[in-house]
Amino acid sequence: MPESNAVAVPAAPTPAAPAHENRFAPLTPACLSKREKSSVIALALKVLTSRHRPRRAFATPEDIQRFLRVKLGGRRDEVFGIVLLDTRHRLVRVVELFRGAVNAPSVRPRTVVREALNNNAAAAILYRNHPSGVAEPSQTDRHIAEKLGRALELIDVRLLDHIVVNDGSFVSLAERGFI
Repeated sequence: MPESNAVAVPAAPTPAAPAHENRFAPLTPACLSKREKSSVIALALKVLTSRHRPRRAFATPEDIQRFLRVKLGGRRDEVFGIVLLDTRHRLVRVVELFRGAVNAPSVRPRTVVREALNNNAAAAILYRNHPSGVAEPSQTDRHIAEKLGRALELIDVRLLDHIVVNDGSFVSLAERGFI
């Protein structure tokens, strides 16, 4: 019998079980097949997308960090992008700008500025993943954040952060004092 794409989840709460019970609590990554893990990630992305749809504010910096960790977790290629926000820091758009080996010359300020202008953004958060598993920002990450921060400042878009993500963690350049 072919393997199903669905994740085996305990049944919905019965009258004997409280409605607030978490049906997913007994699940662990070890008990899931590779296909089931992919399904769980896809479901998590759908939940995050519904929570962080345009014009909805991220309540805390941790919200955006968790959002990016799930969005980029498991990616094997390097990705660089921007989260565009309005004046109240509500989500306008998330744009993946560059893929592959991301270095200073490949990240073009004009591309970042164009996206900010086209989306009428007032603030921005840069993001990048490190598929190597080390979330520590490189000198290149700091250089890119500084260069793009200056370019965005020229068009009155405030760079709030540059977040480096890997599967298990993230580092905020703003929290480290680089922005």
